[in-house]
Amino acid sequence: PYAIPGTPGLEHRIGGIEKQHLTGNVNYDPENHHFMVKLRQEKVDRAANDIPLIEIFGEPVGKVLVLGWGSTYGSITTAVEKLQREGKPVSSAHLRYLNPFPKNLGEVLRGFETVIIPEMNLGQLCTMIRAKYLVDAIAFSKVKGRPFQIREIVQKVEEYL
Repeated sequence: PYAIPGTPGLEHRIGGIEKQHLTGNVNYDPENHHFMVKLRQEKVDRAANDIPLIEIFGEPVGKVLVLGWGSTYGSITTAVEKLQREGKPVSSAHLRYLNPFPKNLGEVLRGFETVIIPEMNLGQLCTMIRAKYLVDAIAFSKVKGRPFQIREIVQKVEEYL
């Protein structure tokens, strides 16, 4: 049930840029705002403790890592399995969490000479990976309303082998 506005004891305050720490009162103080922004970021960072480490399919270090997220899973997995059967030094990993990233992601990325990120967009994940981990990840973007074909990923990986 919803409270009828003005019902005694059920009043609610809204508005303001920020709430004061602990009291919840509306607060416009710049120092409080700075504190609350940092507090929220610390909560996000702590959530990484509850996120499983990213798994690598293939060798844990090597020549090429194909990193994906979302709907690219099937195409990436099939393409990498095909290349591995041919003896090619390629591995894959698939992200399920983007903020925060898994705690071991930076270490995994640094274990490969080349990181290719196929995405069904303009490369937003690649931009985030490059910014956070300072790796020269390669964006492989496709914005055509159709999933990646396995051969497209195979061809892209072969450019870097």
